[in-house]
Amino acid sequence: MKISPIHAFSDNYIWLLQGAQGGAAVVDPGDAAPVIAALHRQGLYLESILVTHKHSDHIAGIAALRRAFPEVRVYGPANEPIPELTDRVGEGDTLTIVGTSLQVLELPGHTEGHLGYLGEGALFCGDLLFLGGCGRVFSGTYRQMTHSLKRVAELPPATQIYCAHEYTLDNLGFARWVEPDNPSLVQRTAQVQQQIASSGRSVPGELALELESNPFLRTDQTAVIAAAERWAGKRLEGPEALFTALRTWKDNEYDQ
Repeated sequence: MKISPIHAFSDNYIWLLQGAQGGAAVVDPGDAAPVIAALHRQGLYLESILVTHKHSDHIAGIAALRRAFPEVRVYGPANEPIPELTDRVGEGDTLTIVGTSLQVLELPGHTEGHLGYLGEGALFCGDLLFLGGCGRVFSGTYRQMTHSLKRVAELPPATQIYCAHEYTLDNLGFARWVEPDNPSLVQRTAQVQQQIASSGRSVPGELALELESNPFLRTDQTAVIAAAERWAGKRLEGPEALFTALRTWKDNEYDQ
């Protein structure tokens, strides 16, 4: 399976998956036009669409793609109101997409029914996990998000993270607020700056690097706990309380 990005809006990634016989799939097509252009340019036929969650910048292009490719199958979360889906899927389902087996993971938190798709060492995780950070909690809960991030953290460290936005440099700025003495953050920031300067993107990234430098996957680390408790002004008991403090800190202060 060949994976390549299709850029949309200001910072979205629509991931293009190519099989051996000219078939293709896309993940989270918020805009149909760049997808159709990429398919025509490469002589590909769209067989499948994978949807991680209901937000418009991930689904707004589906209707036009279904008109352009009437036989396309659209897979997405069974627990979210997305009318364009042809197949509602959930935890434990396995899909064969352009010749590759993908496992469906339920990863709620950003939204109530958010999904991830895992296969061949790649995780398409939508807005759950970003490089250096994570998604906001909208229609899901902090408890769900804490559990979903823990599930991702327990995947093989070599897993490649295909998230849906180019937020890495900004996320690393907050990570340095949390862990100013983490040496991997200085090195990683320089590396990402170089990547963006040369190719315009930093995604995908290896889970192992997230475990070293993403504070939202490091809520068991002494320095992260201490920073979150300093910000909260109290002792925080357990992963959910720590995650909630970190996410609220970023929402209310860093992202303003």
